[in-house]
Amino acid sequence: MLDHTVLAASPGTGAVLDFAVVLALLALIIVVARAAGMLVAKVGVPPVVGEIAAGVMLGPSLLGMELSGDLFPVDQRSFLEVLASLGLVLFMFVVGLELDISLVKGREKVAGAVSVSSIFLPFTLGIGLAYLFINTDATEALKPAEADFWPFALFMGAAMSITAFPVLARILTDRRMQRTETGGLALACAATDDIIAWTLLAVVLAIAGVDGGHGHLPSWAIYLAVPFVLLAIFVVRPALGGLTKAYHRAGELTPAILTVVLVGMLLFAAATEVIGIHYIFGAFLFGAIIPHEQAAALRHEILVRLEQISVLLLLPVFFLVSGLKVNIRGLGVEHVLPLLAILAVAIIGKYVGAYVGARLQKVPAWQASALGLLMNTRGLTELIILNVGLEKGLLSEELFTMMVLMALVTTVMTGPLLGFAYPQRRVARDIAEAERAALGEEAVDRILVLARDGQDNRLLVDLAVGALGGARPAEIVIADLTPQGRPLEVGTGMSLDLAEMAAAMERQQVLVHYGEERGVPVRVIAHPSADVEQDLVELVGVLQPQGLVAWSDDPSLDAVAAANESPVVVATAGTPLPDDDAPVVVHATNDTDGDAATVLGARLALARGTTLEVRGDGRRVNAARAALQARGLPLTDTPTDPGPLAATPIEVTAMFAASTGIRVRAELDAAPTDFSTVSLGEPARA
Repeated sequence: MLDHTVLAASPGTGAVLDFAVVLALLALIIVVARAAGMLVAKVGVPPVVGEIAAGVMLGPSLLGMELSGDLFPVDQRSFLEVLASLGLVLFMFVVGLELDISLVKGREKVAGAVSVSSIFLPFTLGIGLAYLFINTDATEALKPAEADFWPFALFMGAAMSITAFPVLARILTDRRMQRTETGGLALACAATDDIIAWTLLAVVLAIAGVDGGHGHLPSWAIYLAVPFVLLAIFVVRPALGGLTKAYHRAGELTPAILTVVLVGMLLFAAATEVIGIHYIFGAFLFGAIIPHEQAAALRHEILVRLEQISVLLLLPVFFLVSGLKVNIRGLGVEHVLPLLAILAVAIIGKYVGAYVGARLQKVPAWQASALGLLMNTRGLTELIILNVGLEKGLLSEELFTMMVLMALVTTVMTGPLLGFAYPQRRVARDIAEAERAALGEEAVDRILVLARDGQDNRLLVDLAVGALGGARPAEIVIADLTPQGRPLEVGTGMSLDLAEMAAAMERQQVLVHYGEERGVPVRVIAHPSADVEQDLVELVGVLQPQGLVAWSDDPSLDAVAAANESPVVVATAGTPLPDDDAPVVVHATNDTDGDAATVLGARLALARGTTLEVRGDGRRVNAARAALQARGLPLTDTPTDPGPLAATPIEVTAMFAASTGIRVRAELDAAPTDFSTVSLGEPARA
C-alpha cells in the first residue's frame, strides 16, 4: 500500500507532498470556484469573473497572509502550481482549437483595422504609463526591481492590448449576438486580435531577454521561434490532415487519435518553453493548426474530452495560484491614482482604438461603439498574460494586483454597457434580419412552421402546403429553436451549441424532403436560443409570413400568434399524420374564423385528392357549401364512416371552437370570404 506522504520532486524546495492535503485542497478549490461562478452568472456576469474572484478571495486579499498561509501551506503550493500550469497548457490548446480564421473571411478590412487600432493605441498608452510610473516619485516603486525600462514598458503595452477571445465568444453567445452582423464582426476582430496580440507578446518576451530557464541553450535560441512556427504551419499542419481521415474511417475519436493530439500539444508547449518564449504559445499554436476542413465533428469530440477536465479541475487551481499572488490589502492610498490610470488606459485605449478603426471602415457609430466595448473583454486571457509577466520578473506584486483588478473590471463592465449600446430588442431584430437574408426574397408566399421535438412535424408541413393553396413561388420555413438550457462559460465552448444546431438541422432534413415531394421548397432555421419566444416573435415580424402553423402545446404559440397578422393553423398535440385517403371534415362556423377553416379544409381536400364534408348550419355556412359545390369540389353531405377500417378524417374547425384536431384563426381584421372567387389551388397530381 502506498503511503499518503510522498517525497516531493520539486527541485530546491525540500517540500513534502501530503497527498491527502492536496486532494482536500483541490476539492475546496473546485467547490468555491463553481459556487462563485454560478453566483455571478445569476446577475449576468461571465462565470469566469466569479471563478477568478474566488481565487483572489482564497488568497491574502480576503483571508490575510496568515490564514491564507495556513489554508494553503507554502510547502504544498509548488504542486498546485504544476497542476495550474498543466491547466494552462490544456486551456491554451482549446483556445487555439476554437480559433477559426474563417470568421474573418469577408470582413478582412474591418477586422484588420479594428484589431490593429485597438492594439496600437492601448499598447502606446501602456508604454507611456510605464514611463510615468518610473519617472514619478510616488509610483517608481511599481517598476519591478530586476527589469529594465523597455522590457517593463513593452510588457505593460502588450498587457493593455489583450482581448479575451474565449470570454468574448461566450458573451456573444449568451446574448445571442453570434448570428448578427455585429457579433460576426466582433468575432472576426477578436480572432485577428488574438493572433496579433499573442505574436506581439511573444516578440516582447523575446526582446525582454527572458528565457525558459534552460541556460544550456545559446542566446540565439530565441530566433528558432520563427522557423518553428513556419514548420508548424507548412509541415505539421498538413500532416495532421491524417487525423481527419483516421477519424472518418473510425467514425469516432479513438484513443490513438487523442494520443497524437495530446503528445503534439505537450511537445509543442515544451518546444516553445525551451526556445525561450513560454509554453502557452506552443499549446496555442498546436490547437490553431489542427485542421478545420471537414473536421468539425473531430474538433468537437476533442473539445468535449479535454475542456471539462481543464475547466472543472485545473483552471480553478490556476485561479487559486494566481489569487495567492494578489494582495489587495497590500494596496494603500498611494496606489489609488495608479490603479485609476491603469483602468483609464486599458478601457479608453481599447474602446477608442476599436471605435476609430471601425469608423474608418464606415461602420455605423452604434456598431463601432459595441465593438469597442466588446474588445475591452479581458478576463482569463489577461490573467494568463499577467502571470507570465510576474513569473518573468516584468511585474511587481503591487502592479500585478492592480492589473488583475483591471482585468476583472473590464470584463464585468462589458455586459451592462453593451446592453445600452446594443439592447436585446435590437439583437433579436438583427437575428431575424439575418435569417431573412439567408432565406432570400424570391418567395412571394411564405408559411412559417413552428416545429416541436417529439411530434410528427410532417403533419404541419401538410397543413402548410394546404394553406399555400398552390400559390407559387412559395416556400415553407421551419423554425426549430431550442432553449439554450445551460450557462455559457469559458471552457464549455461553442462547439456544443454548433453540434446541437447540426443535430436539429439533421432532424429537419426529413421535412425538407417531405415538402419537396409535395412541390414546395422547405427551409430550416435551427439553433439554440436564450429566449425562444422573443426570437420567434422577431422572426415573424421580419419574415411577415402569409401563414403560421404550430402545435397546440407550443409554449411560444400565444406570443407568436399575437405578433402575427396572417392566418394561424394549430394542430392538437399528438395528432398523427393522416392516411393519404383520409377525408376532410370542416366544422364550419358563421364568422371569419369559420371561413378560414373552410378555405383550409377545401385546399387540403383538393391537394390530397379526397372528399370534403362541410358541417354546420346558418346562412354563411350554407352559402360557402353551395359556392364550393358549384366550383366542382368533391363535396359530400354523407357523414364520414367512423368504422374500424375507414381512414380517420382530418377535422378542421375555427380557432376558438371547443374541439380538437386542426383549428384555424383567420387573418386579423379579415372580411367575410367570397368562396366563389377564393384561390383553392390545384388538384393533387396523380
